[in-house]
Amino acid sequence: MIRRLAAVLPVVFIAAATAQPGDPPATESRPVSVDYHGTTLVDEYQWLEGPENGVTEEIAAWSDAQNDYTREFLDNIQGRAELESRLRELMEVPSVSAPRPYGNRYFYSRREGSQPQAVIYMREGLDGEEQILLDPEQIDPSGLTTISFYAPNPDGSLVAFGTYYAGDENTTAYVLDVDSGEWLADVVPGKVSFDEWSPDGAGFFYNALEDTDDAYSGVYRYHRLGTHPREDVTLFRQHDIEFFYGDIVGTVEGYDEARLEALKTTWGPFGSASEDGRWLLVGYWTGTSGLDLWVANLDQWRRTGEVELTPMAIGESGRIGSFDFDGDALRMTTQMRAPNSRVVEVDLHNPHIDRWADLVPERDDLVIQSVSFARGMFGVRYLENASTRLAMYSNTGAPLGDLELPGIGTAGLTASDDRTTAFLTYSSYNEPSSIYRVELADNGETRELWARPDIPVDPSIVEVKQVWYPSKDGTQVSMFIVHKKGLELDGDNPTILYGYGGFNISMTPRFSATLFPWFENGGVYAVANLRGGGEYGAEWHKAGMMENKQNVFDDCIAAGEWLIDNGYTNPDRLGVAGGSNGGLLTGAMITQRPDLFAAVECHVPLLDMLTYQNFLMARYWVPEYGSSEDPEQFETLLAYSPYQNIEKGVEYPAMFLTAGENDTRVHAYHARKMAAALQSATASSPSEKPVLLWVDREAGHGGGKSLDQRVRDIADRRIFMMRQLGMIED
Repeated sequence: MIRRLAAVLPVVFIAAATAQPGDPPATESRPVSVDYHGTTLVDEYQWLEGPENGVTEEIAAWSDAQNDYTREFLDNIQGRAELESRLRELMEVPSVSAPRPYGNRYFYSRREGSQPQAVIYMREGLDGEEQILLDPEQIDPSGLTTISFYAPNPDGSLVAFGTYYAGDENTTAYVLDVDSGEWLADVVPGKVSFDEWSPDGAGFFYNALEDTDDAYSGVYRYHRLGTHPREDVTLFRQHDIEFFYGDIVGTVEGYDEARLEALKTTWGPFGSASEDGRWLLVGYWTGTSGLDLWVANLDQWRRTGEVELTPMAIGESGRIGSFDFDGDALRMTTQMRAPNSRVVEVDLHNPHIDRWADLVPERDDLVIQSVSFARGMFGVRYLENASTRLAMYSNTGAPLGDLELPGIGTAGLTASDDRTTAFLTYSSYNEPSSIYRVELADNGETRELWARPDIPVDPSIVEVKQVWYPSKDGTQVSMFIVHKKGLELDGDNPTILYGYGGFNISMTPRFSATLFPWFENGGVYAVANLRGGGEYGAEWHKAGMMENKQNVFDDCIAAGEWLIDNGYTNPDRLGVAGGSNGGLLTGAMITQRPDLFAAVECHVPLLDMLTYQNFLMARYWVPEYGSSEDPEQFETLLAYSPYQNIEKGVEYPAMFLTAGENDTRVHAYHARKMAAALQSATASSPSEKPVLLWVDREAGHGGGKSLDQRVRDIADRRIFMMRQLGMIED
């Protein structure tokens, strides 16, 4: 701790005996004084930070003791085995992605039954016989190897794909010959992110890290098949910002040496080439809500070995989203000069932002999330009150009408710019994810169900409603509430409040079969659309970032109070859950309103906001949160940073923290230090309100987990909440 100096029968969980946890493992306090701009703080558990990569033997032993304590508690709650069995049944239901066409071949992923990871399939024609292309379990029987991306070339004869192990996200790229099933000799390491095949299929563009131990060493390269990756052409790099080998820093508008130095630890550069290989879009993130853009003519690069970057937008606020090259034009969504986003067309010969032409102007009542480009038309995915609305437009921007959706939920359109047949994916809290084959030429009137899982629950037993409530400053915030039909609002229902509130990410209705044991036993699930998210545009995001971050916490507190005031629950039956930035949210809930919640889930969280920027890739997030290196931002961060605001002698709620030892995004030290500090400080009985920590030694930030890992994790979370919110009685 840091202080200032000066439709299946439900599994019924009631009246069951529960294991009583003892005291948690002791953690040694080793105070270290740290000066922040004249303010001295003492960190008692700084030693639990450890190195940036890996752990010391001492920290590993400490983590093992914490894991043993957590497993002893969670594994012995009465009903745990039955719950895990039920969850496994629900999670073994097949899941499939929408097919993506390349030539006459369709590619998609599917996971069935007990398969640990999704398998990549191909069909010759949509109704052809399917063929397994890549099965991660055949690559690695441990189930810990994940296919992070797959990218067929234009005619579908080759597939570039990437894999990583045990959640480390350190992707290595390979190439598969589809017809022979053989892997080519090409192996490209370095946390690869695929961009685009060259039009001749002779190679591909990709983003990577020059040094996987340096998260800020981004490069954009071209790999020619059959060559060693050390021969790959580097088009630009992050460290010295040398674009195309030429020292053209002085000729790039607005980019002097001071600005370059300041931007080296933002999200960094990316590139994306047009399918015909003529154009390259170059972007450099200036923060989580800012982006500079250039365009380059690759024909010039091939002829001369040099290229001029033509500025498109420098120093503008806002991001871009979906984009598609069409000859010498670029169509894309952007928040630049349009907080709710617009669709624009850019003449790549005259690409400055002042010349961008609106295809779909910004609207005050709707937020554009993305665009899907088909032949002669495109579909715009809007957010309307945090739910999807799909509208079709011609390539000139003429409205073609809305694409009808099954209900209020979350939808996506998978389309290709060489055809009008597309795939509509739809889901809601009471509707399993379903994929429809639709014909866009008649605005989706012709459609057929392509895939829907056979879920062993009855989705119709639950009802969904959306409510609006006032936050502390009077701002109206929306919230989805899901529960079993006929639920009595007696103020005594176990309720989980979920939130995120950051990075322009939107919380929209999605189906989760694993919530049904919760619903069947009388539980309520609420999702609040907190400021900091993207549900209501860029201004909604800005209202929850940097110096406005407290708004996010106020919104969540107000959501909990509304649920209590309106008869859903009470503080003894209310829990809050979140992960990553949402883990910061729930960490703030436990320190700011320990009286409001009985239980807190805090997964792969940021919690020490005074040091977070010094580890892994976290300096990328300084534009979202600020940094303690700045005196004013230090005061803002100190005011809400969960780790620094723990007080001894407070009766804190039960807390379940998780971390991944292979996490390359959020360092595990956040959860370690928080657990140690809270276990020492809380006045609550560990038998009633334990502080539990689970450090997964074979996982990262959450992606790439095997089925067994995911079943265990969901069972841990549900049984923890069931026990702490009174669904299981001691």
